[in-house]
Amino acid sequence: MYALEVREHIMIAHSFKGEFFGPAQNMHGATFVVDVAFYRETLNEHEVVVDIGRAHEALKAVLGPLNYQNLDTLPQFKGRQTTTEFLSKYIFDHMASAAKKGDLGPGGEGIVKIRVTLHESHVARAWFEGPVA
Repeated sequence: MYALEVREHIMIAHSFKGEFFGPAQNMHGATFVVDVAFYRETLNEHEVVVDIGRAHEALKAVLGPLNYQNLDTLPQFKGRQTTTEFLSKYIFDHMASAAKKGDLGPGGEGIVKIRVTLHESHVARAWFEGPVA
């Protein structure tokens, strides 16, 4: 299986509800390094997985509305815990949609799987990985 990965980062603020989260119940900031890997069985006619520039632009378009935001105030996250795991699935859904809509350019339709990894710090990360259906 071939893969291509692009990287970007976002800076956000958020808080969590419930004793489970201990001190993270308080408002705090995070800088997430976001990696998105695109997988396909064979290379396209240009001998690539996907256009790296268009993949990076699609990722920036997904992350842009979240960057420098307090996630607690965004309507799409109302009533949700914006954990690293939750955000990785949120970004996955948008990147899978971009692949299906053709935002990754010619050959993007051959992407069979995407993995979104959020690096919360140098010692912790979470990801969501799934098929592009």
